[in-house]
Amino acid sequence: MDFSWSEEQKTLKKGVIEFALAELNHGLSEREKQGAFSRAEWKKCADFGIQGIVVPREFGGSEKDVLTAALMMEGLGYGCRDLGLIFGINAQIWSVQLPILNFGTEAQKSRYLPAMCAGEMVGAHAMTEPDAGSDAFGLRLQAKRANGGYVLNGEKVYITNGPTADVALIFGKIAAESGEAGITGFLVERGSHAFEVSQGVDKMGMRTAQMGCFRLCDCFVPEENRLGEEGAGMGIFNSSMSWERSLIFSSHIGAMERQLEKCVNYARKRTQFGSPIGKFQSISNRIANMKLRLETSRLILYRTAWLKAQGKAAPLDAALTKLYLTGR
Repeated sequence: MDFSWSEEQKTLKKGVIEFALAELNHGLSEREKQGAFSRAEWKKCADFGIQGIVVPREFGGSEKDVLTAALMMEGLGYGCRDLGLIFGINAQIWSVQLPILNFGTEAQKSRYLPAMCAGEMVGAHAMTEPDAGSDAFGLRLQAKRANGGYVLNGEKVYITNGPTADVALIFGKIAAESGEAGITGFLVERGSHAFEVSQGVDKMGMRTAQMGCFRLCDCFVPEENRLGEEGAGMGIFNSSMSWERSLIFSSHIGAMERQLEKCVNYARKRTQFGSPIGKFQSISNRIANMKLRLETSRLILYRTAWLKAQGKAAPLDAALTKLYLTGR
């Protein structure tokens, strides 16, 4: 594993940082207070190329490799203080765009990927239900076969990008099947008949990332909007989670680095008893621990990204990445 970066990769990261610092932090305090999603900021990121970072050029992306994408998203986290915006973008890239890219038909890729890369469509991933979160096998949303498609009935909750999504990847069970064998993914568009979308849920943090609920009451989804084969939903879900649980935290690495630098600068400037407070052991120890956590987190995430770049599933490594970074 070689985690040294080429000059081109360093330039890409620097460009993302400069873009984020210049374009994405204006009016953030007010947006945070209101819990407001900004399509303008979302579109700026798309125009810069963020949403298309790993998507092939034929579908409107820039087709970066996984490690380069991780480095660029790290730069976004460093330069952009709007963690909600970053979280929403990451959720779309890793848990909506990649499943469509990896499991979708050519028609599905052509319809959704260019629009999402261009910031014209927002995507959401909907697995969680009132009684089924981590217990994915316990989901109750039913998909009954109908002429030319499926009729969906059920509810999804705590869906990132839900209130603003133009298309949602929704997982349900084929009514005649049971357990994992029946779980299937469907691409459901906003405005579909009997597809209700709630207003945003008020949250304590990342307030600019909208979160909401879906209710489907005899919602018809045409067969061409099924993602993958019947019963392939669990494989699609596990694949997307191995990406999301690791790469979504690339931006957190950048935010950690920015916060550490701010702490170091403050410890150098702030004086007490005639000395900068950074000279006091109680302060310097904490800064050293912050640096250790940052570099450890970075290595764990890079290793997982490297494994993904080798075409390996790496579910354990992805889970460890999430556990370590979110626990810090």
